[in-house]
Amino acid sequence: MEDENKKPEQPQEFTYDQEKSAGDPYAEKNSDPYAGKRSETEPYTFGPFGGARGYETNEASRQQPANIVDVTPTTKEYRPFTVSGGPARSDWNGKPPRRTSFSAIFLSFLVGVVAVGGLMFAADRQNWFSSEIFGGTKTAQETAVKAVSNPVSNSEDVVRPNNISKIFEQASPAVVKIETYAPTSQAGGTWQDDFFRQFFGDNYGGRSQDNGNQGQGQGDLQESGMGSGFIFDSTGYILTNQHVIEGASQIKVVVEGHDQPYTAKLLGTSPELDLAVLKIEGSDFPTLKLGDSNSVNMGDWVVAIGNPVGFEHTITVGVLSSNEREISIQDGNNTRNYKHLLQTDASINPGNSGGPLLNLQGEVIGINTAVSTQAQGIGFAIPTSTITEVLENLKSNTKIPQKPVPFIGATLMDVNEEIAQQLGIDKDVKGSFVREVLFNTPAYKGDLRQYDVITGMSGTAYKTKEELIAAIQSKNVGEKVTLDVLRGGKEIEVTLEIGDKNEFGAQQ
Repeated sequence: MEDENKKPEQPQEFTYDQEKSAGDPYAEKNSDPYAGKRSETEPYTFGPFGGARGYETNEASRQQPANIVDVTPTTKEYRPFTVSGGPARSDWNGKPPRRTSFSAIFLSFLVGVVAVGGLMFAADRQNWFSSEIFGGTKTAQETAVKAVSNPVSNSEDVVRPNNISKIFEQASPAVVKIETYAPTSQAGGTWQDDFFRQFFGDNYGGRSQDNGNQGQGQGDLQESGMGSGFIFDSTGYILTNQHVIEGASQIKVVVEGHDQPYTAKLLGTSPELDLAVLKIEGSDFPTLKLGDSNSVNMGDWVVAIGNPVGFEHTITVGVLSSNEREISIQDGNNTRNYKHLLQTDASINPGNSGGPLLNLQGEVIGINTAVSTQAQGIGFAIPTSTITEVLENLKSNTKIPQKPVPFIGATLMDVNEEIAQQLGIDKDVKGSFVREVLFNTPAYKGDLRQYDVITGMSGTAYKTKEELIAAIQSKNVGEKVTLDVLRGGKEIEVTLEIGDKNEFGAQQ
């Protein structure tokens, strides 16, 4: 018999996994000295054992130490294994609760993104959160923006227009290739040798003008240049640049879909505007409509079609970079001054000159004329607002009425320290140095002399030549003015009458 006073052994402690792997700790018969001493209200059980054994508690177990648990095996009661806080489970190998799948989470995320994005878009379009809707008043900035223009929205039209191919399909047949021919003696030069030709990017020959007597008695002809043009009248009227056909003895026009080139007749030209009208014999030619260049805004899409470096019917796309541009090109002894030009970044190359610049309605808004050789994406076109004013005169080869251009007939430059030193005047003097006086001009007749320094006009001082020229151009032709002149260190006055530059053919 075992000693009753002997202290009972401490029951072995198990973790959840340990208990499962250790098996039944009560496999030995009568091995538990504390059988029958576990309270029925005790919240802990040792399981699971599949209902094969129950346990009966004894009231006396309440008197045992907290770390001793007495149980007596019995078959009176069956208690299943339970998980703390959960329902009773009799299946040890039961499946865990089903988890939410990743696809369901991702789908919920997408639904949220679409819903929030839709609300944000609607709020922006409907102006839900403006101060007016909440009962307030608009800020000064809000009022100014609405009064001046509609706010810019980037939610639409963020890509290049999708009708470019349609524009090309409809407009291309009316765009022609122009080839010019000149006698061998006149076609020896190359366009790279002439700054004017470099700027305009076209090959063309000499300077002689032969209005219609192309190739007669001229001997052998060779190709001297190439450019573009477009048919604006179905009976064969073609618009191009004057510099494309300048000096040509014969002009050939290649029309798309026609096997042989046409020999064109030159009707009228305007060197000042760099425009020319040709005529080929035939009817029912495809045409392009002249649009309104004043209706195009900076940033609007534009399309250029032409024959750059011989690649026929090439289309390029860009935007209207600016308008009302002014450029001057030195052409031999003369200077071509261009005004009101359209600037575009649509690619323009040698051979594009004379071709159309189109809007998205397929209407001509300009004639591609010049391109800067010192930069990329800087091309110029003569606007239709200029073309339409003189088109009938060009078709009928009549003189184009010219607006009076006020001038005095002197070549000017700003006074600098070196000029002041050479003239023996104070280096702080500001004004316009007279480099040259043109014969029989208002300056010549008024006794303005070379090496004079103009410091003002009619009592107003002008420190630079730009200021003085602008003041002269603001006067009317025939109006008398008095120039404040510094000559030989003395201040004098020179009175003269403003003349018309067109009458003198002067370029300065």
